[in-house]
Amino acid sequence: MAVILALDQGTTSSRAVVFDARGRALGFDQREFPQHFPQPGWVEHDPAEIWTSQLAVARGALRNAGLAAADVAAIGITNQRETTILWERATGKPVANAIVWQDRRTAERCDELRAQGVGELVTAQTGLLLDPYFSATKIGWLLDAVDGLRARAEAGEIAFGTVDSWLIWNLTGGGRHVTDATNASRTMLFDIHRLAWSYELLGAFGIPRAILPEVLPCTADFGTTTVEQLGGAIRIAGVAGDQQAALVGQAGFTAGLAKNTYGTGSFVVLNTGERIVRSEHGLLATIAFAFEPGRATYALEGSVFVTGAAVQWLRDGLGIIERSSDVERLAREVSDSGDCFFVPAFAGLGAPYWDPYARGAIVGITRGTTRAHVARAALDAMAYQTADVVAAMERDAGVTLSELRVDGGASANDLTMQFQADLLGVPVSRPAVVETTALGAAYLAGLQVGLWPDVETVGRQWREAARFMPSMDAPRRAELLGRWRRAVERSRGWARD
Repeated sequence: MAVILALDQGTTSSRAVVFDARGRALGFDQREFPQHFPQPGWVEHDPAEIWTSQLAVARGALRNAGLAAADVAAIGITNQRETTILWERATGKPVANAIVWQDRRTAERCDELRAQGVGELVTAQTGLLLDPYFSATKIGWLLDAVDGLRARAEAGEIAFGTVDSWLIWNLTGGGRHVTDATNASRTMLFDIHRLAWSYELLGAFGIPRAILPEVLPCTADFGTTTVEQLGGAIRIAGVAGDQQAALVGQAGFTAGLAKNTYGTGSFVVLNTGERIVRSEHGLLATIAFAFEPGRATYALEGSVFVTGAAVQWLRDGLGIIERSSDVERLAREVSDSGDCFFVPAFAGLGAPYWDPYARGAIVGITRGTTRAHVARAALDAMAYQTADVVAAMERDAGVTLSELRVDGGASANDLTMQFQADLLGVPVSRPAVVETTALGAAYLAGLQVGLWPDVETVGRQWREAARFMPSMDAPRRAELLGRWRRAVERSRGWARD
């Protein structure tokens, strides 16, 4: 049996799924790993914990499927994007903790660069906005914060990578220092027009070219695992950042198709074909996927920093639920949020606001507000933030969404998906396989090794499992969205002083 092993390295957990040629999951494993918050607005991971957790679940998924390395045609990798790791080439040892995409420590540095006019260069070449979210200022911070690191980087002793590069380096025993075009496009250093690293941006951010990985298409030869990692040598044949992989898993190969992945954050991605759409409403132009050198398909993306992470905060920070899966049951104890609005700006606000100084707020609390109302407001916030992004996307792309395909953990929550359909006024479609991020990584690897002959074959495997139809009238929708946006304004700029 020829199968694909998909490695899905996320922000709070590492997953692995074994898929067969029909896209069915044969084996699965998942492991959470620690989050580190050394200061307010700072978020870090231990790169060793990322690697050991991912290796453990890869082995676990194979074991749970009753398969061995010899059964695996290829590995596909998908990962949390923008998270920044620097390590020693000679030893493979990280020089510091990874700075996670949510981290806001470089907000003031971004302000300085923006004042110097770098923001326009960033947007023109990368399609992104100058923001702490992306990798470039994280790299610069590490080079300056770790004694002697900048000189070592300039001497070629240090490697930079997003999480995909870190995993590939370890899987290949240090044999390959590579990334794919989608992850490269999230560093704020990659020219998405020329599909190459930008020497102008490297200069603007003060980053040595010597630390950067080679950039490959999403379907390519990324190396071969060492025998000791998984019990045999396996080709690594497909790589994409998690949101792009989810678009592939949703069979989003044609222009105009949009999906939203509800994970730690939420990310709406609209395929714009070969057209790079420069946003006027706080969205990002980015690479959707690339199947061959020198050519890419593009997308508009709206990045919401905190959705599922708010539910984890209800669990770990407030202790009002025992498990994340308890949140829907608790939220159903009330008919609505009781005019309570939860803006989960724990790490600032992403699209369409882009305010690194925003902080979380719960407004509209009365003596009658209960933990059930807060849980309902946390779930509602996922839908409100998505609605903000979709409205911006429709204005930028000049299209009206006909449906939204959804995936990720919260997409299994019927209450939230119905509210999402009501706020958008269009159907919300949930696929049969909600692990679409891992499935997309599997499809990329399988396309490269011939398990699937073309994207049309992949597209025919997509199946809808549930469809949520809007039932809210337009005046009520407008009223709720208006009150939500008033709540958002109260959270903005809080940490600036």
